Amino acid sequence: MSMNELLKSLSDPTRRKILNLLKERDMAVKEIAEHFDITLPSLSHHLNVLKQSDLVTYQRKGQELIYSLNMSVFEEAAAFLINFFKK
Repeated sequence: MSMNELLKSLSDPTRRKILNLLKERDMAVKEIAEHFDITLPSLSHHLNVLKQSDLVTYQRKGQELIYSLNMSVFEEAAAFLINFFKK
């Protein structure tokens, strides 16, 4: 994951809202969709962007995909930003 990909992923308000939802708990796609007034294909696009930047992971449970945050990427980004702003 490059910092450019990460920042691009975070630049969209819908993706930031998805991340905030997943901060509370892991969620199925249907549960995430309940919080948005967008089509499922549009939600799928946002989830794919988050997957490609490794911000989220997912597991298949039966018919459902359960999404969760990939905290290691957030830790790497925080470390980068801390080091960037150090004097």
